[in-house]
Amino acid sequence: MDWEAHAEREEARYADGLGRLPDDPDGRQKQLVRVAMAAGGAGLARLLQSRKAEAAGWFARAAERYRESYDGAPPGSWGRLIGALKSRILAGDWSGAAEDARWALEQEPGASDSPIGAYAGVLALLALAEDERAREAVAALRSPEFPDAVADSLAALSGHDREAYTEAVRRVLESFETREEYLEDIQVADTVIVLEALAARRGLAAGLESPLLPSS
Repeated sequence: MDWEAHAEREEARYADGLGRLPDDPDGRQKQLVRVAMAAGGAGLARLLQSRKAEAAGWFARAAERYRESYDGAPPGSWGRLIGALKSRILAGDWSGAAEDARWALEQEPGASDSPIGAYAGVLALLALAEDERAREAVAALRSPEFPDAVADSLAALSGHDREAYTEAVRRVLESFETREEYLEDIQVADTVIVLEALAARRGLAAGLESPLLPSS
């Protein structure tokens, strides 16, 4: 992958998108999601270049734009919460992740009947080290609409089960390595990076290696 070209493309998309924010609330919230995705793409490309400080800056921008977009979003826009949380974790900003996790839980995503809402809630609880509550909330992820390997990884993290986590996160990585399409066309296993960051804080990291992950 030409990570420099990807980074420059996403950074340009971010600047262009911010410069064209509509005044109407609906158009604005949609555009904010687009620029958040661009910032996240730039962050992933810089992360794969081992330019961690630059990556962290872009992930911070992504988190801010996702959170900003939520004010005008339709009900059930749980992906904005997930985007903000994942961005903070990818940045290694645990104080920011805790703040955004508390904000995410205030939106009561776990009270919805959506596995995506449940995912937002579980991520928030894990970011806050509320593992017992996360373990109870994982049950709502068990749905044909949600990847089993991710649910298994989150369950193992909340239960501090190293063996189960390692097996499950390997399956998540395999799902990335065998897919043909990637978000923003950035070939990075971002979910695995987030899971491994959460695992590292519990002494459970699997230490996976792949062209889709940053070098250790």
